[in-house]
Amino acid sequence: MVASTVVLERTEDLRIWLGGHVLGRVAGSEGPARRERIFEAPGKRWFTEDRPIRRVHADASMFVGGLRALLLQSLHPLAMAGVAEHSDYRNDPWGRLQQTSYFLAMTTFGPAEGAERAVSRVKGVHRRVHGTAPDGRPYDASDPHLLRWVHVAETDSFLAAFQRYGHTKLSPEECDGYIADMAVVGRHLDIPDLPETREELDTAIREYRPELAGTPEARSAARYLLLQAPLPLPARPPYGALAGAAVGLMPAWTRWPLRLPYLPVAEETVGRIAGQSIVTTIRWAMGPRRA
Repeated sequence: MVASTVVLERTEDLRIWLGGHVLGRVAGSEGPARRERIFEAPGKRWFTEDRPIRRVHADASMFVGGLRALLLQSLHPLAMAGVAEHSDYRNDPWGRLQQTSYFLAMTTFGPAEGAERAVSRVKGVHRRVHGTAPDGRPYDASDPHLLRWVHVAETDSFLAAFQRYGHTKLSPEECDGYIADMAVVGRHLDIPDLPETREELDTAIREYRPELAGTPEARSAARYLLLQAPLPLPARPPYGALAGAAVGLMPAWTRWPLRLPYLPVAEETVGRIAGQSIVTTIRWAMGPRRA
């Protein structure tokens, strides 16, 4: 009895330690304060507790979905040019992750007032991001067409990751509900013509495909995200499992432009098992503390 109690206590200590490290990467030093502003602040929310967006964005599969979204978004040369020239993702990748995770959490779970402030901050950042891409075309992060691509890629990626690695699956109707929920956030960012169903989302991605290409900047970003992220040695194997899971969810037509491997048998067996294992571990670590 005593031995089993000690094992349970040590297991809980490990879970708390691991959860703290994951939270530190995702939310930074302000994590506890941000959680309080998001989850404990009073006020009406954009989404009620029964909405699909809450199920998806609360799940550990978002770690896979976030990586996939970045890879997919990089295929638009103008969107990638803005990231390459204005983002400090190589020198401060965790800072960018923390900003994105805060925006998603606040708009999904936070009070409406806080969500509006988060949207205003993102719009302010977009107004400062403009320039000329390597191919000579001008780009502007406030361009509704580019914003729509980023939104579509995120929506598709978060949904794909949840359906593969989530603790449950959404029904077809709930998938449409999630896409419609994401459109609510997108409209606050002034993005036009947003898909609200699975069919409309698939159509939107097909419509963008003629504009997509694997530029040197996109391939460099993919190598960095998948192979060169600044992590301590013990964290590299689990991160590799997340990265492999993200690549495994990328459509076949994206692989060659980004020079990603395409090993369908391995992805459906070893890769899927590794991805499920690390997502399950993160979900366990990030769960509520036991009394």
